[in-house]
Amino acid sequence: MDSAIGGGPICLCQNSARIPFSVRAESSLLTFGGFPIVRVGDAIVEIRDWKAMRTQSARLLEKQTGAGVAAWSKRIKKERFVDEASLRAWLAKQGVKGYARDLLVMERFGYPDFFTATAQELIDGQYADRPQLLPIFDAIVEAVEELGDVTIQARKTYVSLVSPRRTFARVVPTTKNRVDLGLRLEGLRPRGRLQPSKIQETMQVQIGVTSREQVDSQVLAWLRRAYEESR
Repeated sequence: MDSAIGGGPICLCQNSARIPFSVRAESSLLTFGGFPIVRVGDAIVEIRDWKAMRTQSARLLEKQTGAGVAAWSKRIKKERFVDEASLRAWLAKQGVKGYARDLLVMERFGYPDFFTATAQELIDGQYADRPQLLPIFDAIVEAVEELGDVTIQARKTYVSLVSPRRTFARVVPTTKNRVDLGLRLEGLRPRGRLQPSKIQETMQVQIGVTSREQVDSQVLAWLRRAYEESR
């Protein structure tokens, strides 16, 4: 996975997530591997949405099989698949899996609306009916500035924080009063503020946050630990 170094100026460009930090004079808009990034001194943050993930999935497909999207789409068209299930089963037999398989299925049967949205649109949609929670999201994303190589990936209902190796945290506006921060902390038992995670199976614990002030030193320490374990 392409990586970037955590940073934090505002970037409201196409395909970028809402990063509402104070703009610094030394910041400048760049690209890395075709994805939008922002540099702040020596720090860089890369921000991906679903469209950027399409590019990554296409690269993965070619790496897995030696053939690109166009070649696979031509083969699929000849097979005349009538539903997604049959196509997925056939692709599995061809050794195409994961994001690469999902990409070919969507190329054949169409992309969902959220796939073609920008990261800004995805995050705006998450908080449209709960704007009071945005300061919590801001505080969590600001914290990645100190971590190192971090990619921010926007999805329809959540935002992933990804190290160069894997996802180490997810930010989910679960209710109109709470943001849940899922953390990949293997071997750590839920206790105190760390609750059993309902976010995703790889996120062992989660922290419910109801105000920006609750994104405190303890939360930041757990966030850093999750990042370090996923480097």
